Amino acid sequence: MITNLHIKNIGIIEDLDINLNNGMNVLTGETGAGKSLIIDSISIICGGRFSKEMIRKGENNSFVELCIYAPEDINSIDGNIIVTREIYSNGRNMCKINGRLVTVAELKNFMSNYIEIHGQNDNQQLLDNRTHIKYLDNFTGENLIELKTNYKEKYTRFNEIKRELRENYGDEKEKQRKLDLLKYQLNEIEDAKLKNGEEEKLNERRKIMLNSEKIAKNLSEADIAVGENTIDMIGTAIRALEKIEDIDKKYEEIVSSLRNIYYEIQEISRDISSFSDDVEFNDQEREEIEIRLDTIYDLKRKYGNNIEEILKYGEEVKEEINKIENVDERNNRLKKEQEQIEKEMTEIAERISTIRKKYAKELSDKINQELVELEMKNAKINVKVEYKSNEYFEDGKDEVEIFIKTNIGENENQLTKIASGGEMSRIMLAIKKVLAETDKMPIMIFDEIDTGISGKAAKAVADKLKSISKEHQVLCISHLAAIAAIADYNYFISKNVENERTSTKIKLLNEQEVLCEIARISSGEINEITLQYANELRNKKAS
Repeated sequence: MITNLHIKNIGIIEDLDINLNNGMNVLTGETGAGKSLIIDSISIICGGRFSKEMIRKGENNSFVELCIYAPEDINSIDGNIIVTREIYSNGRNMCKINGRLVTVAELKNFMSNYIEIHGQNDNQQLLDNRTHIKYLDNFTGENLIELKTNYKEKYTRFNEIKRELRENYGDEKEKQRKLDLLKYQLNEIEDAKLKNGEEEKLNERRKIMLNSEKIAKNLSEADIAVGENTIDMIGTAIRALEKIEDIDKKYEEIVSSLRNIYYEIQEISRDISSFSDDVEFNDQEREEIEIRLDTIYDLKRKYGNNIEEILKYGEEVKEEINKIENVDERNNRLKKEQEQIEKEMTEIAERISTIRKKYAKELSDKINQELVELEMKNAKINVKVEYKSNEYFEDGKDEVEIFIKTNIGENENQLTKIASGGEMSRIMLAIKKVLAETDKMPIMIFDEIDTGISGKAAKAVADKLKSISKEHQVLCISHLAAIAAIADYNYFISKNVENERTSTKIKLLNEQEVLCEIARISSGEINEITLQYANELRNKKAS
């Protein structure tokens, strides 16, 4: 059970500490005082979603801490499990179980073994017939566990085979379509006869062509300057110095350096001349380069960022073509395995369906019995199981849906179409009451599940909640005097304004305060008559 809940900086809750007890814990109080924020905080510590808008104004983080007494759990320390979750305005989460850091997913999985929260959203879930099969299977309990585990293993493999067949083009039309496309792509790449480095060379040549006039002019000037002037002048200098090189070693060294320069300048002159020859081209060559570059650009647009990637893609296409053309043998083996698995799944699903149909009748009877006690004497629930011979679902081949007849003489119809809000609350509570008999969940939280009911129905709902609290710790937020009256522990939630800030307060009420709160809830006033009524309700609880 939850022994302590500590909440800090969530909405109008500044710093709240709640000590809870076993049995029936009921929270009442002013509208907008923060009752739902307490349930939201428990949802957060259970791994639920959190919006940064929930952080109290002016603060940069929220904190929730929960202490669960569970001496039988191996994770407990001296019988206690301390769970914390701290959330910052930048989105950072810090979750811990007994001081050990865990992920939000791990926290959610761990807390799902301890706490179950039921609120008005559960009524919306009841309108979704996809949840009906969960109610039935939870009621069936261990009778289906082994069969469903076996079925799910085969269902997983069944989907793996379907996916592989789809990827392996098990469909003949799809396979041929893909082959045609791949062969077209491969032919387009191979016909281009691409070579690595080709594009760079073509672009260089194209650049020269586009600047040919400028290049030719400047190469010519350079050729004339080097050939006609520089080489002749250096030659003249060499011949003059050769006449005195025997006189001093330094003249000999200068001559040697000039000869090296002379030979280098001659080599440069020849290079410039050859560059000039390269500049010469014709219009046909220009057109051929443009066409070739267009071909390369088109292939790059389809198959890769450069020629290397295009060629690599071509190899991959070639391998895939080979795989598809030789995939029939693999596909045939997969199809045989698929047929065998379908046969085995069908056999298991039929056994599951038989069990479900048996327990669907029992579940219907038990819910109807609870509905009688919840002042819905003429309502009849019918949990229907329909076996779908041509379909496979994750949990078998059944579709489960709850039908209801609310009044004598009316036709049975889907629950989603005819139940009112108040009826939905009582139907949900009836289901929870029936499931609670087999449910091992230690802590059950009800958030305003009494919405839309009053009078005898309210008294009946209170009795059901009280009955559930005999096997589970119950935490309930309510606006009904009948429910407040049957509580083992009553907490009053209020809001207080201090220093122009609103904050939530909680108080465990003594017996006299409980009577006053019941009186307030029942009529909005506390006087002798309402207190007498509150006392009567409490006496009925005691009896």
